[in-house]
Amino acid sequence: MNLLEDIMVLDFSQFLSGPSAGLRLADMGARVIKIEKPVSGDICRELYVSDVMVEGESTIFHAINRNKESYVADLKNEEDLKKIKLLIAKADVMLHNFRPGVMERLGLDYETVKALNQSIIYAEVSGYGNEGEWKDLPGQDLLLQAVSGLTWLSNNNNEQPTPMGVSVVDILAGAHIAQGILASLYQRAITGEGALVQVSMFESILDFQFEVLTCFFNDGNQLPVRSKINNAHAYIAAPYGIYKTKDNYLALAMTNIVQLGDLIGCEELKKYTDKSKWFLKRDEIKKILAHWLSNETTGTWISILEAADIWCARVMDYKELINEEGYQVLNMDLSVKTSSGLHITTTRCPIRVDGNFLTSSKGAPILGEHNEQIEKEFLIN
Repeated sequence: MNLLEDIMVLDFSQFLSGPSAGLRLADMGARVIKIEKPVSGDICRELYVSDVMVEGESTIFHAINRNKESYVADLKNEEDLKKIKLLIAKADVMLHNFRPGVMERLGLDYETVKALNQSIIYAEVSGYGNEGEWKDLPGQDLLLQAVSGLTWLSNNNNEQPTPMGVSVVDILAGAHIAQGILASLYQRAITGEGALVQVSMFESILDFQFEVLTCFFNDGNQLPVRSKINNAHAYIAAPYGIYKTKDNYLALAMTNIVQLGDLIGCEELKKYTDKSKWFLKRDEIKKILAHWLSNETTGTWISILEAADIWCARVMDYKELINEEGYQVLNMDLSVKTSSGLHITTTRCPIRVDGNFLTSSKGAPILGEHNEQIEKEFLIN
């Protein structure tokens, strides 16, 4: 479905945050043109996170830049900059994630761009915003996780701060800027006016923690304390966590401790009848539970707990997951084809509209692949 049909996005962004927003807009039917520098292009083309490469480029680049076009331009070259400004005059959205001051030096800041195109939606992702002593620091995912307090929420108490194993800050910032772009496009449809949309990665990851930060603000600034055993959430009582079983692992969410003890036959748990103590004594409860659950298989516990509507789940890796009917029925796998004819399997957009998937089989572009086409369409009189 082309929900954003006829919307043209000029995406100057690199790495993950901006391009992930461009990906989502492309999934919705927008025409997304990546503006890339000569020779090397988006640095993400060479950002290797594993030894898996696709056509000599990183798998991340191919995953996050599918269904886009590539236009190469040297923004420091006067002639190339003139061409870019002609494209800007005809675009609906302009997106970048350069550090503060870069676009001003290039002559592509919001006020300059707005003079070229009054109705454009100008969207920018920064690391820490445009003010303060941190504004020029690199907006890198791990570093943002570190300074935001996020790393003190995972792992057990007395263990070192632990980051999430995905680029959560990048993807959240991309989702937030995409939301702002969509809202501004709606406003423009009513008023005809463009807008400046700004998101910092720092604000995105702070918003991600609104639940725990609200607890912190309203608890006398008491820091969250991870449980010593099987920690999964600093503010949730036992049994919340992941437990080793005889053959694998079992995830347990919020549930009644006494009922749980009765179901699994653990008499020691039945003494915790005071619900108000399930948080204060969570380490004590979790220690008893961890020992008891290790005596039987995950399948045994699942069969008992699911029958009683206790919130639980097996802990699966990717190999196990993709063989499950619950995964397969979603049709999350997406096969895209590069211009060189190579088929790549990735994941589809998670959004459905009227029961329809938002998909395209078009893979990531070759660097500068669409220069000739774009210049004929927009720049040659």
